[in-house]
Amino acid sequence: MTKHEGTIGVIMPRDIPAPDIVPFARRAETHGFDELWVVEDLGYRGGLTQAATVLAATTRIRVGVGLLPAAARNVAFAAMDIAGLAQLHPHRIDIAVGHGMPAWMRGVGAWPKSPLTLLSEYITVLKALLSGRPVHHDGQYVRIDGLHLDESAVPAAVPDVLAGVRGPRSLAVSGDVADGTLLAEPVTPAYVREALKHIAPSRPHRLAAYNIAAIDDDPAVALAAVRPALDVVGEPDWRPHIAPLPFHDDLVSLRSRCADPQEFARSLPDEWVRQLAVAGTPEQARSRLADLFDAGVTSAVLTPLGPDHLASLDALAAVL
Repeated sequence: MTKHEGTIGVIMPRDIPAPDIVPFARRAETHGFDELWVVEDLGYRGGLTQAATVLAATTRIRVGVGLLPAAARNVAFAAMDIAGLAQLHPHRIDIAVGHGMPAWMRGVGAWPKSPLTLLSEYITVLKALLSGRPVHHDGQYVRIDGLHLDESAVPAAVPDVLAGVRGPRSLAVSGDVADGTLLAEPVTPAYVREALKHIAPSRPHRLAAYNIAAIDDDPAVALAAVRPALDVVGEPDWRPHIAPLPFHDDLVSLRSRCADPQEFARSLPDEWVRQLAVAGTPEQARSRLADLFDAGVTSAVLTPLGPDHLASLDALAAVL
């Protein structure tokens, strides 16, 4: 079987100490990772601020922002910031836009009645603005009255806009309006194949996939490292990730019997953990990534774990 070619990236941990941000980015580039993704989680650091910093501190690595919540940022001002990054660092920036975690967005008063409508309008208008076209859009959520970026602000290389989504209807929106889709962890080949059914792209469409990861010469050590981070997969928001798996019913049953998420994570069988993360020896990790590329992933993005972020990054580089 001919395998899909794909890129391998790494996520900058959201809680990384500020003095380690630039060293982490530079070390990721030195190791040879193709992509570095920064996150915008509520209560941590802004995604565009991090992206600007690491782009300025590196020369080659592509930087993704995953993701900007559509309801939290006015699309016109977001376009100005993104266009500036794309001009200063051409061909090196990707932007993912999504709904945001519902609890977070409700907590700041920014959860719309129709997240799907907002996301579709937002991505459509954002792409048009970045291309320099005048935009007239009187939508349910996004209203732009003839705005266009000045020709001095339009990037020569318009960055890809991906939709960071999970469920079937959101995936369909991504296929309609976005340049690609960003899937949150855990991403298995079965979930990729199911997601692509709903995206149904009629044109080239990127598929970036986050996964928690740990690599060690002792596979048991790697499995133990990723297990605590899988405590969320039994929660309702993660159902689209788990539903395509043959052990879905057993996993749901296990979560119902466990008193708390960490007990659930400790009780996961090793075989399930192997499927829900990129964990094991370098050879096992490469095999796992090959399976994801075969399923349709174009960018496999690994999340390092552990308190020493730079050491965890070094360990993940073994997969390269």
